Amino acid sequence: MSGNYKKIYDSSINQKESFWKSVSEDIFWYKKPSKILNSSNPPFYKWFEDGETNTCYNAVDVHVEKGRGDKTAIIYDSPITGTKYKLSYKELKEKVSIFAGALKNQGIKKGDRVIIYMPMIPQAVVAMLACGRIGAIHSVVFGGFAANELASRIDDSKAKIIISASCGYEPGRTVHYKPLLNKSIEIAKHKPEKCIIWQRERDKADLDPKRDIDWVEALKGAKPTECEKMNSNDYAYILYTSGTTGTPKGIVRDVGGHIVALRWTMKNIYNIDQDDVWWSASDIGWIVGHSYIVYAPLFKGCTTILFEGKPVGTPDAGAFWKIISEYKVKSLFTAPTAFRAIKKEDPEGKFFSKYDLTSFESLFLAGERADPDTIKWAESLLNVPVIDHWWQTETSWAISSNCTGIEMMKTKYGSACKAVPGYDVKVIKPDQTLAQPNEMGDIVVKLPLPPGTFPTLWNADERYKKTYMSNYEGYYQTYDAGHIDEDGYVWIMSRTDDIINVAGHRLSTGAIEEVLSEHKSVAECAVLGIADKLKGQLPIGLLALKSGVKQKNEEIIKECIQMVRNKVGPVAAFKIAIIVKRLPKTRSGKILRGTIRKIADQEEYKMPATIDDPAILDEIKQDLINNKILK
Repeated sequence: MSGNYKKIYDSSINQKESFWKSVSEDIFWYKKPSKILNSSNPPFYKWFEDGETNTCYNAVDVHVEKGRGDKTAIIYDSPITGTKYKLSYKELKEKVSIFAGALKNQGIKKGDRVIIYMPMIPQAVVAMLACGRIGAIHSVVFGGFAANELASRIDDSKAKIIISASCGYEPGRTVHYKPLLNKSIEIAKHKPEKCIIWQRERDKADLDPKRDIDWVEALKGAKPTECEKMNSNDYAYILYTSGTTGTPKGIVRDVGGHIVALRWTMKNIYNIDQDDVWWSASDIGWIVGHSYIVYAPLFKGCTTILFEGKPVGTPDAGAFWKIISEYKVKSLFTAPTAFRAIKKEDPEGKFFSKYDLTSFESLFLAGERADPDTIKWAESLLNVPVIDHWWQTETSWAISSNCTGIEMMKTKYGSACKAVPGYDVKVIKPDQTLAQPNEMGDIVVKLPLPPGTFPTLWNADERYKKTYMSNYEGYYQTYDAGHIDEDGYVWIMSRTDDIINVAGHRLSTGAIEEVLSEHKSVAECAVLGIADKLKGQLPIGLLALKSGVKQKNEEIIKECIQMVRNKVGPVAAFKIAIIVKRLPKTRSGKILRGTIRKIADQEEYKMPATIDDPAILDEIKQDLINNKILK
């Protein structure tokens, strides 16, 4: 396969239209596109604009019609409720088709917006596909969002109907969705007409007879519904970014490009074929869940796992190994945080040895930067390639990765490998010039972005241009910073606003975190720049330790400071590290560095809507006081 990657990549950049025309022939079209790319109105590029297709047809019906209806589409496993079952493509089609009919009975038609506010249950997937079937635009809102966040999404999308559940389950607690939903509708200026509620057996919710409809009741009188023909540039969904500040941005996805790109990625990036079992351990409320729990694996026709559980605590640190072993999973895609949690609870991999993982071939990590120590730990335990790859909500699929279905490339620890075919990735320095190899700057992608990425924001074309396309003309700004080395490997070091300036030197917090993660006692860490009168900013390190560490805190801190001095250099001015019990994170596992920095700098901050446990912020504040960083 040597040289295959370069050939395919060069073709995707230099012959864009012929490349994607060839890829597009792999999906079902009611009407095949004759116009592959319309570049007449940058940055609003259109792919396959005269093509007609349907998201649901490509995800479900096409496989049934090809005689693969008995193939398992979805495996649902909930260790929290003790529920497991499988849905074939034929069974999935029946459920989706009937629910689409139920939506039509409620007056939902092509172009209407439907909010889905549900836990990790098959009904959520059915709801998503049913929307796609009739051409409604769904907006899945993560089930843990508070009422005001849900309200802002109701107002922006002008959702006609909301589909929800009575509750969701977390280890040790029940999240009651219905009161949150009621409150959000009360707050929202726009009022949805109806709510369809799936009642979970253990915890049923009270329904408002004027507005709420039981899911089972909604199905009564519903007829199976055929797929709606959709123009390629019609919208499939809106997914609001989960930023901790500002109004959420409604990322939209067009129908045709989404199907074309995601189906292609399953084989080319992840090396997954139709008969394989694939698992993305995420949540459908996040982009990873959209792309790689639901759409991409179903477009490909393989089996996808829907897991209502956690890497630790449901019931233990062997939860992932159990799933892989039981269902013969070929590849897993999850966040580095999940593996750090497993490593922290079971650093020696005792749980791992209980299970047969002979089916397992690769682990993919994304969502945040994967520190080399975690990758090496996972490699030594699993004895399979561990691949850090980089992508964003805006793109819906990977910007850089080791494309295992094209050509397996060597690992460089700390790098997200090379740009994926379709993405012309560059680095631009503050003076607006292109960086040389290994020079740090803003990572950008030359326009047009490939199919399946966001063509604009929901009802916000100007915001799309201003936010993403105006700082560097002809480029999409990713708001990630890093460098590309002499071999073309992409190194994502931090978000642009996580670059700290110490006495005029631009330093990456990611580079310092990389060093700290190598310490034998450190499970995970966060580095942030705090205001300093003399040097502008100074880095401080927050260290969460592995379970069972016997070494004294003072010794660990001293060793960590020395390691940074040795590996990054005195220029980092790294002199402050503190031990914390745990780090504040979003529910998708991202460390809230910006919020910690604001606390340290005594700036006002908004409680992030996506925070996993708000009590951690008080813990961090006390740690900062105890260490005389805060007074």
